[in-house]
Amino acid sequence: MVDRAEHVHEQFIERVTSGDLPPAKRTSESVLSPSELVEVFEAQLMSRQLDRAGRSLQARGEGFYTIGSSGHEGMSAVAAALRPTDMAFLHYRDAAFQIMRSKQVPGQTPLWDILLSFAASADDPISGGRHKVLGSKPLNIPPQTSTIASHLPKAVGAAYGVGLSRRLEPEFPQVPKDSLVVCSFGDASANHSTAQGAINTAGWTAYQGVPLPLLFVCEDNGIGISTLTPDGWIAERFKAQPGLKYMSCNGLDIVETFEAVCNAADYIRRYRKPVFLHMTCVRLYGHAGSDVQTAYLNKASIERDESNDPLLHGASQVLASGAMSADGILDVYNLIGERIERISGEVVTRPKLTDPGAVMESLIPPARHTPQSNGPDADQRGAIFADEARAMEQPQHMAKLLNWALTDLMLDVPSIVMAGEDIGPKGGVYNVTSKLHKRFGPNRVINTLLDEQSILGLSIGLSQTGYLPIPEIQFLAYLHNAEDQVRGEAATLSFFSKGQYTNPMIIRIAGLAYQKGFGGHFHNDNSLAVLRDIPGLVIACPSNGSDAVQMMRECVRLAREEQRVVAFVEPIALYMMRDLHQDGDKAWTSTYSPPGDGDPIRLGDISQHGSGTDLAIVSYGNGYYLSRQAERILSKSHGVECRVIDLRWLAPLNEQALLKAVAPCGSILVVDECRKTGSQSESLMALMTESLPTGARLARLTADDSFIPLGRGATSTLPSRDSIVDAALRVLERASA
Repeated sequence: MVDRAEHVHEQFIERVTSGDLPPAKRTSESVLSPSELVEVFEAQLMSRQLDRAGRSLQARGEGFYTIGSSGHEGMSAVAAALRPTDMAFLHYRDAAFQIMRSKQVPGQTPLWDILLSFAASADDPISGGRHKVLGSKPLNIPPQTSTIASHLPKAVGAAYGVGLSRRLEPEFPQVPKDSLVVCSFGDASANHSTAQGAINTAGWTAYQGVPLPLLFVCEDNGIGISTLTPDGWIAERFKAQPGLKYMSCNGLDIVETFEAVCNAADYIRRYRKPVFLHMTCVRLYGHAGSDVQTAYLNKASIERDESNDPLLHGASQVLASGAMSADGILDVYNLIGERIERISGEVVTRPKLTDPGAVMESLIPPARHTPQSNGPDADQRGAIFADEARAMEQPQHMAKLLNWALTDLMLDVPSIVMAGEDIGPKGGVYNVTSKLHKRFGPNRVINTLLDEQSILGLSIGLSQTGYLPIPEIQFLAYLHNAEDQVRGEAATLSFFSKGQYTNPMIIRIAGLAYQKGFGGHFHNDNSLAVLRDIPGLVIACPSNGSDAVQMMRECVRLAREEQRVVAFVEPIALYMMRDLHQDGDKAWTSTYSPPGDGDPIRLGDISQHGSGTDLAIVSYGNGYYLSRQAERILSKSHGVECRVIDLRWLAPLNEQALLKAVAPCGSILVVDECRKTGSQSESLMALMTESLPTGARLARLTADDSFIPLGRGATSTLPSRDSIVDAALRVLERASA
């Protein structure tokens, strides 16, 4: 079987030697001088030889990545036309871009850095050996692990953040205000719903005149792994996108690509509008090292692409410029290959990640220095709350208390930006964001389009440009449309960048069950499993308004100072809850604690009601509310002395505090409003079984493994006050047996 990589290598040498090269267009030095052309071409040669080295390392069992950039070397011209301060979210075939950008910033060692990543060395400067990713903090290239264009939504968000910086100063500026954001991806990925949503959001935003300095680069090589892209599809699909200027270039031609990107960048910087650059290229060697192209492509089409090798076109242009001879080109090519071979021998000796502690070291972002605040300005606060002063003296429900807490936080932290469907003038579906749009304006309270991927992507990008976003997902079930933005993007960034890049944020999610006015699984969704298994994610779930206020303040501190990604789950059924035991008792309301007042609730703090030792009931959210009702019946009607524990924080779980709280009790009942399978109760039961003395009497009560219906049956599959009482008596019966 012919080694296609070796064939392309030998073809390049042979055709440069013989002069059998594609015709070169005559170019003016006003576009690229001969020396500049050589710089761009040299980056292409480096990228190609790195691809060859990656395959060689893998063949020797010393390398772990062979998805190369061969055929996409035109991206070196894209980098040359942009500034190194332009944030770049790159396609995984863009080594030539990173190499060329490294030439624009002194002190860079791109060959050494990229080869360290091939070898999965702990010395890899971007990921520390956790993944083969392009990326560099000095080069403004955040690492991307995506292969399906899931980085596009946050690129849109970052561009929005750059545009916003002229209207609202970020607390932690990352790039100059005249920057643009570049985002590259393949023609196959352009069909993914994530990409389609992001591109639509960019057009939707720009169509309304909102600044969005963004360059999309679609690298069209005509195939996705083995599935061909229909001829003309990308052009027809995107050239008439509203709000988006379409441009195209031949990515095989260095000068044409450079000129096209210069024109696109000039347009973007001048008008602050997005551009879709359709760059044609080829894919050489197949998708990856193990991919055999002949299984799905005929020999003629493979050879056609190989004859269109970008390096052959680049060599032709360099020769035509008079900057180098054919022998000079081959000398540089071979010297680069020899240099890479020497470096390859060194990187394989560098240390690897070998223990869990080292692997997980960057899972939690590093803390950062944040100026301490004295709280909101008193005069501003007095003016904003003037029409609610009397109400603030009265006990209120969770929705109102959260609204006031968010108002105070936005007064105190000017970089907080909220985003979500209907959160603007309407004030959200449950009025939690009521009046915030009027108080702080559209720059800080963004009414988004209906697309959860774009809402979260916007927030990730805003965070990476120095803001503190608080996006809202209208209902928990809607998160499933966009969960990869949390799992695959937001929560992984610190891990895959050694903590160099972070995207701190608080995702407000209205959710869980027990609603009376809505039904069906899209509004009553009682599963948190999608969040619970994301490493490093903080999950907060307040059960009452007083806790919600203090926990939201702690979440903002966690995001701002510790750069954490937080999911703040707000039980919808408890938003307006006032009474606990009987109508009118108002036992589930509380007065508002202004900033600085009240007892702070820190990450991991649990709460405990009662000190009885007969039974400990462990719960959260709606389950805690119902358990409090059950506790009264157990005490008054059955003489059971209980303590009811509210977890508050579902991740990370404060295991030691929980175990200490339940240890004095003879029996323990876990009440979980989520489904039996995949619920928090599973880990709680495992923890207590493993940690408490043998013979501890444990039981759990959960929701059934069912979706939730509409109407009177809506709560039939869920724990209730009475079923908690029954479950408690059963476990106590076992204790006395």
